[in-house]
Order: sequence, then C-alpha cells, then structure tokens
Amino acid sequence: MQGDQQQPLEPVEAPPAVNPRIVPLVIISPVRDESKYLRLTMDSIVAQTCRPVEWILVDDGSADTTPDIVREYAEKYPFIRLVPRQNRGFRKLGGGVIAAFNFGVEHIENKDYQYIAKLDGDMSFGPLYLEHMFQKLDEDPKLAAVSGKVYRHEDGQYIEESHIDEQVAGQFKLYKRTAFEDIGGFVQHLSWDGIDVHTAWMKGWKTFCYYDPKAWLWHHRIMGSSDKHIYEGRLRWGRGNWYMGYHPLYAIATGINRMREKPVVIGGLLMIFSYFWSALRRLPRYENLEFRRYLRQWQMARLKNFILGKK
Repeated sequence: MQGDQQQPLEPVEAPPAVNPRIVPLVIISPVRDESKYLRLTMDSIVAQTCRPVEWILVDDGSADTTPDIVREYAEKYPFIRLVPRQNRGFRKLGGGVIAAFNFGVEHIENKDYQYIAKLDGDMSFGPLYLEHMFQKLDEDPKLAAVSGKVYRHEDGQYIEESHIDEQVAGQFKLYKRTAFEDIGGFVQHLSWDGIDVHTAWMKGWKTFCYYDPKAWLWHHRIMGSSDKHIYEGRLRWGRGNWYMGYHPLYAIATGINRMREKPVVIGGLLMIFSYFWSALRRLPRYENLEFRRYLRQWQMARLKNFILGKK
C-alpha cells in the first residue's frame, strides 16, 4: 500500500439494515463446508444499505452445518435462498465453483436484474460496501465490474492481497449484467477470474478494484488455501496460468512477485514449476486463440513498462 493511504481497521460487526434500498442485483454464492466463516458473510449482506433482490447460496455438497446456517437466515430474510446441488464428493475449485455458480444462475427467479455478483462464503465487509460499488458503476458506462481492495489478517496485522488495480477481486465480483453477458460469463476453469477481466478489456470494457476505506473486503482465509493446503494452492495457480495462456516470461515474473507472500519463496517457486510442468505435459489451454494473443501482448507490454520504470 502507498504510505499516504489509511491503514485498514478491525472489521466492525454491523446490525441488519433498517429500510435498505433494494437494488436490481442478484448475488450467487457457491458454498461448501463454509460454516466457520459463513455467518460473517451473511451478516455483512443483511447489514448493507443496498440490498439485493435475490441472494442464491448454492450448497455444493457440504458435510458441515452450512445448509442449516443458510436456512436460518432465509427464514428471516425472504431475499435469501438455499439451492442444493448434487454432491460430487469433493471440493473442486475453479471449474467446480463456476459450475455451482452457473447452477445458481439457472435458478434465478428475478429475471429483470441489472447486476450480478459472485460472492464467496468466507468474506466480510462494511454496511456501505455495495452502496459505494454502485456509485462507481453509475459514474462510468464503460465500467463492467468492480470490487474493493481485499485484506486478510496475518501475523497480527491486516495485509492487502496483491493485485493490480484493474484486477477485480474474485471473492466478490460485481458485474453489470450487460457486460457479464457480453463476455460470455465465467469460464469453468481455475483461471476463470483472470480470463473474465481480460476478456472484458479486449471487448472495450473497464474493470477496477478500488481503494475505499468504507469498501474494504476482509478475506478470512489465505487466497488459494481452501482446498488441501496452501502449497497445493500455489501449484494450482501455476496450472491456471498455463491454461490461461501466460507468456513464459510473465509466468516467471508472476512467481517471483509472489515469493514475498506466504509460503515465502517456496510459493512462487511452486507456481513457476507448475506452469512449466504443465507445459511439458502439454496440458490443455484456453481454446480462444484471439484471447491468448491479446493476453501475451498485454503481458509483454507490462513487463516492458516495468523494466523501463513506467507505471
């Protein structure tokens, strides 16, 4: 973070909103075994000054009390619905999450929605979060998707999860419906949350992750650690970079950049190893060649600017 930016404060629990403004937003949350943090997410939504017309939580085969928690809130708040999905027997990140998201899309009842969001079940945020995000979307007709900055608690302090400003947080992606349909929705693969923003840029849209002290997102797990362990998460990240079509030099640069995050050094090395191991095994890549050409041109321009000391 920049030195003149306000440091994040402890998240404060807010009571349910009184007379919230109802917005034409549908939120879909794929959830599986999220009982540890789900109440934080649900309390954050019911506290919003802007409330969605519909919030669909797709239970993707939970073995804990996740469905019971959703039912408890659904009894109090009619806009909340639990939609069970057949249990595949294991947590499948990336493609599995988006398959569950798409299952939720199929069960939308309010067909006149104008905004759609994917929200994870391990997040919390202040009561003005959605209000501030809608202000941003209303200001720019070419703005497709938005989020606030993401922080997690680590070693007694709050650490910002590292992304470029144009990379909307995958934990809470809020899209204009027209833009979301224009990009064809989310790809059912690990790298879905990179493919969507680059596709939006390629089609002339803009996306942005805003630094707004009243619209921070608190992530209660280390990114990529929800399945097995963080090391597997970094290997998965490298495979996703290969699938997406990363240039080899950018894959190396990305791994080096992530070496400063936990697990320090080894995490970035695992990402680089996994990328090249995927290449040696000739694993499938995203089939859209136009997209992959665009992505590599963007990546090489970014590396060039970095070397030349440009923003």
